[in-house]
Amino acid sequence: MGTLTIPNSFNAGTTIVAGDMNANFTAVKNYVEGDVLQESTATAKGDIYVASSSGVVTKLSVGTNDHVLTAASGEATGLKWAAAPSDATKMPLAGGTFTGAVTYQGASPILLTGATTGNSYETTISVTDPTADRTLTIQNATGTVALTSDIPGNSVADSIISNQVFS
Repeated sequence: MGTLTIPNSFNAGTTIVAGDMNANFTAVKNYVEGDVLQESTATAKGDIYVASSSGVVTKLSVGTNDHVLTAASGEATGLKWAAAPSDATKMPLAGGTFTGAVTYQGASPILLTGATTGNSYETTISVTDPTADRTLTIQNATGTVALTSDIPGNSVADSIISNQVFS
């Protein structure tokens, strides 16, 4: 940015000549118009002003929705708008597909909420800290997973009796 140089100074009691005053105004006007960013140069929401070289300011117009500002040494401004990079290592907030093995850590790593939002009701799938490798297999069938409390006569005595073969 340039330096503002005022050609004439005035002291109290000095007669001011219009030409000298005009020279001061011209110096200020030239400084403001050449070295100070004018409000009128910002023509769109999101315009950014960057140094494109020593002492040169360039307007970088607003980018496209869902684009980010990135370094670009080949550009005059050293910057450019580019599509936001996707990160294949992260699951999107809405939807998406996991491929390969997925590991969850924690005693209650899976929390399911229903379609009703705003309530505090949730289903938690919890895991007791295993003492060996365990496998839980869900069969290839459609249906409802039953709890042991849903099985009629679910007691040790009932199980023993129902499994007895009488001859």
